[in-house]
Amino acid sequence: MTIRTFELGILHNALRRNLAFCILAALVGIGAASTGWSEDSGASGLNLMPLPRSITRGTGSLNLSTHFNAGFAGQHDARLDAALDRFLDRLDRQCGEIRRSQYGSRDAATFVLTLKVAGPGGAVQGVDEDESYQLQVTTSQANLTAPTDVGAMHGMETFLQLVRLENGTCSVPAISIDDAPRFHWRGYMIDVSRHFEPVAEIERTLDGMAVAKLNVFHWHLSDDQGFRAESRKFPRFTEVASSGLFYTQDQMREVVAYARARGIRVVPEFDMPGHTSSWILAYPEYGSGEDIKELPKVFGIPRAELDPSNERTYKFLDAFVGEMSEIFPDEYFHIGGDETEGKGWLENPRIAEFMKKKGFTKPAELQAYFNQRLLPILTKHHKKMVGWDEILNPGLPKDIMIQSWRGDASLADGAMKGYKGILSAPYYLDAQKTSEMMYLADPIPADTKLTPEQQQLILGGEVCMWAEQLNPETVDSRVWPRTLAIAERFWSPQSVRDVPDMYRRLRLVSLELEDVGLTHISAPQKLRRNLMGSLDPEPLDVMAAVIEPVSFHERYEGQKTDGLTALDRLVDATVADPPSRQAIAREVDAVVDASHPGERAAAETALRRRFMQWEQASPVLEAWANRSIRLSDIDVRAQQLGNLARVGLEALAYMDVHAQPPAGWQDSRMAVISDAERPSALVRFVFLPELRKLVEAAAKMGPAE
Repeated sequence: MTIRTFELGILHNALRRNLAFCILAALVGIGAASTGWSEDSGASGLNLMPLPRSITRGTGSLNLSTHFNAGFAGQHDARLDAALDRFLDRLDRQCGEIRRSQYGSRDAATFVLTLKVAGPGGAVQGVDEDESYQLQVTTSQANLTAPTDVGAMHGMETFLQLVRLENGTCSVPAISIDDAPRFHWRGYMIDVSRHFEPVAEIERTLDGMAVAKLNVFHWHLSDDQGFRAESRKFPRFTEVASSGLFYTQDQMREVVAYARARGIRVVPEFDMPGHTSSWILAYPEYGSGEDIKELPKVFGIPRAELDPSNERTYKFLDAFVGEMSEIFPDEYFHIGGDETEGKGWLENPRIAEFMKKKGFTKPAELQAYFNQRLLPILTKHHKKMVGWDEILNPGLPKDIMIQSWRGDASLADGAMKGYKGILSAPYYLDAQKTSEMMYLADPIPADTKLTPEQQQLILGGEVCMWAEQLNPETVDSRVWPRTLAIAERFWSPQSVRDVPDMYRRLRLVSLELEDVGLTHISAPQKLRRNLMGSLDPEPLDVMAAVIEPVSFHERYEGQKTDGLTALDRLVDATVADPPSRQAIAREVDAVVDASHPGERAAAETALRRRFMQWEQASPVLEAWANRSIRLSDIDVRAQQLGNLARVGLEALAYMDVHAQPPAGWQDSRMAVISDAERPSALVRFVFLPELRKLVEAAAKMGPAE
């Protein structure tokens, strides 16, 4: 990249004006550059997520002083007592001395926060549990009323998000909130078959779900790569098909109890009749003749299906479902049912003959027969069937539920046929979509053709996290905080669609998630320290702030990942949709828009600081790429980071002095950006469209009038 002497002079003069600030910015480092929001950005608005359905602002605020105490008016149970204890612990962390004052007075007449709950709710929480609540805060007291424990817990989460620290005072604004969820089913699914997640990770996830007001934990416990649930009736599941990584029955009961204490249902999934390599490795007599010697390490869809023609298969499933039903009390039991290709059925002479006698010509027909035989088994054990799109068949009654991974059109088709359903297709976190993309995807789009009656059959949706490329160290950063955006889509009114405000609140509530134990912020930082062997890996932090992982499919094709792939590279130390994407977009827009000089100057200063940090980090990262095998794949990205930094600095310089770039400048700089759009190191830069916009604006510069 060459620039004529005259151009260098222009650049030097423009950069000199900001030299003092740039020196300071270099010392400050990534912290200020990567957050994307300032501490006072939410001062004029509420930091609630998800947003309630109805809010009326009052005047003034309720001070939460050392005299604060909270308690119940009327009856309450042990579950609500424990919820209030957790609430007070977190409030104490925000305000201080809350715990001390709470134990200083138990007099109901002095309660600052009074909870009035009509009853505990169902002994086993159901789909129709009333989760509504009302919160009224005045300058002297607060009242939280709810029909059930679950509604009261949601109200406490809202109260915590209202707390503000201003001028040395902890307070809550005077407000009236009337709230209830839009959808009854607001779920999160985690796959623990491909990579096992310990109980501690599951429980901190449940704490995060409570903050987000999600109410269904979908536990994907079996797949080809592993069977993770202890069965005492069928011990070979964990003896040979779990690699020694599984949940004991006591642990599963512990998780169910932990979830119920937070108003969350637990729905287990045991995939059948396909995705059953682990089943057949343990019990080949129930398979279709596949000779499986070990758990598959390669991801995909191995040929392994249970045998629907074998009567012993259904006796086996009856015993297994009965055993698991004693552990999981929820009325729904997920059978998976997806991606059953049935090649083994067609190639097995005995099964092929069975299909012929039944008049079946396609594997899908045999799968429908399997589900028709499985349904009375579930009913016997007081369970309702839920499965992926493939279980939809006219031969099954209307009380089954479809989970759609194929999209809202498939979900709508099920509703038109009278089947209940939930949507997951837009909410696959491993696709590394932005929060905005998933936030704007709705289980019932505004332009739906469904009748009001058919819309009632759409119960909600589920976020899905498939685990081929994550482990306990990286899972939180792949799930949070993006899941907050989807949780708001499931809870709040359909009209809530302000994307910039969603991001503002998302960044703030992300810190709340960290406070309840999630590691989505700290774990990537820890891994970057490990990658560089340094307590202060600033150059790697600088790069990580402006890149994100590619999708599961892109990584699989680029790296050919399997169960033994080490998940310890830079791609694993980055997050999807980092705050810098929105921050840089705002800064570029402000620089390009000359109508607000004050905003433009501040944005230009911020961008220049970023570009100089990139330029400084680039050669350091290139050196590390040559030194460390775990960073060897980032050499191209490191060099590109420096090149892109110089493009940005040049564009700002031309714009700052209103100088026309020379002929060919725009094309050559666009070529640099295009080069950076190519796949490399399994990560991509998040700011390239904005940098293009900046170059285009600089290319239009002329002498100032």
